[in-house]
Amino acid sequence: MIDPDELGAWLRLLETPGVGRESARKLLAAFGSPHAVIAASTAARRDLVGSIQAGALATEPEPLGALVAMTLDWLRADAVEPRAVITLGDPRYPRALLEGADPPLLLYAQGRFELLQIDAIAVVGSRNPTPQGADNARAFSSHLSDAGLTVVSGLALGIDAAAHTGGLEGTASSVAVVGTGLDRVYPRRNLRLAHRLAERGLIISEYAPGTPALPPNFPMRNRIIAGLARGTLVVEAALKSGSLITARLANEAGREVFAIPGSIHSPQSRGCHALIKQGAKLVETARDILEELHLPSTAAARGRPADTTATSADDPLLTALGFDPVTLDALAARTGWSAAELNSRLLGLELDGHVARLPGQLFQRVARR
Repeated sequence: MIDPDELGAWLRLLETPGVGRESARKLLAAFGSPHAVIAASTAARRDLVGSIQAGALATEPEPLGALVAMTLDWLRADAVEPRAVITLGDPRYPRALLEGADPPLLLYAQGRFELLQIDAIAVVGSRNPTPQGADNARAFSSHLSDAGLTVVSGLALGIDAAAHTGGLEGTASSVAVVGTGLDRVYPRRNLRLAHRLAERGLIISEYAPGTPALPPNFPMRNRIIAGLARGTLVVEAALKSGSLITARLANEAGREVFAIPGSIHSPQSRGCHALIKQGAKLVETARDILEELHLPSTAAARGRPADTTATSADDPLLTALGFDPVTLDALAARTGWSAAELNSRLLGLELDGHVARLPGQLFQRVARR
């Protein structure tokens, strides 16, 4: 466990109001350690950063003692999952983040720390996905995890949650990057998933214990999601969404960006289509991603096909459905069947997991990837 004095020096450097990550990074590069930064004179610090930042570090912030105590309590808590504070010089610090322009100087981690050193794929998307989108996120993530890529996402509702679930099903597991302290779970609906990630995967944050869910934190954590991964897969996203921020950050870092196409009528597909127009690789199967990253697919060796389709693919009703949401009246016109017969057949396909019932009396085929 990190030495309390060392922890205090790190937190003083990072949590002093007005200092910021950029100034902290410059000071660390010049002086070598947080202790040395704090021990330096204000004048020496002023030669590297602004006078406000240099002067702020001369006085210990009033809440620092309480923050150090809270962090130590979190580290020492009687938990099954290992907990750690991982700093830049720690051998457990992820190498992938060091290649980025703005790596976090300190990470709080709970779970399997070794996952930080495994090749990873980020899987992100809408908080309100279509049933097909959520199914795609889970299935792609499961296959990619089985192929050796740890699935990284942000523990949000929707695509993130589906991606973590799929990643946990595979051998390389999943890492959640969150925008709160690790003593909190946001959103609360993902509490059970967060516990599973801590037990079988990993949860990390650059925010100290006690940090609530503040809106500015979530765009900031997206740079960590993108930075951990060799590529970012966007499953569904609106034109203005955090997922596109993650994709942009991945692109700026020289990482691959992948996008799954969708219906031209769905708002949730427009972000993916925009990315494809900008040069993101269109993918239809997990194998497309593995080939682009020059990785072998091990799914077949594990007894599961890399690409699967619905077992009822020859069902004429599935053919009539296509893959866009459709009304019962439209299906009646396509098939010539009565509403009663359609409802009966649709119920059977829905119970088998091949059809999803959407709001507004719409139905959509669910393809298995």
